[in-house]
Amino acid sequence: MNVGRREFIGVAAAALAWRPAMDDVTIVQFTDRGERIGPVRVSKVVKSDAEWRRQLAPQAYQITRMAGTEPAFTGAYWDLHEKGLFRCICCDTPLFSSAAKFDAGTGWPSFWQPIAEENVRHGAPSRGDTDSGVTCRRCDAHLGDLFDDGPRPTGLRYCIDSVALRFVRSP
Repeated sequence: MNVGRREFIGVAAAALAWRPAMDDVTIVQFTDRGERIGPVRVSKVVKSDAEWRRQLAPQAYQITRMAGTEPAFTGAYWDLHEKGLFRCICCDTPLFSSAAKFDAGTGWPSFWQPIAEENVRHGAPSRGDTDSGVTCRRCDAHLGDLFDDGPRPTGLRYCIDSVALRFVRSP
């Protein structure tokens, strides 16, 4: 096959402009009141380490980007009982509703389910020190861990670091 210079440059430019589908994710969007808008296809949020450091407070960077954990009973939301929505501190994706929050007595905000399964990723729930990390599907922020010792109806406990969240009170 004989390809001329113009054709080659055109194909090369198109290849460089093409974004693979893996750069997009489907999440479920919600209003700040917690009303489901529906699934949307959005670009995955990818930033350099320097960009995350500029955007986030040091503790938020350590937890969300380096998979750290805040000390128990120190976060802003472990004892919060207001009605609202919890969004990702890194990309604002809706993650949890206060309707699914419960007091697990652990010192971290605990939820029995995410606001939408499409918005989080997690390993298998654990009872011990296994791979049970919970991350934001859109930006891969580390949020906390998942355990199988939660209340009904799911029996799950999403144990989430407060600093990984931004709380929006329901009007």
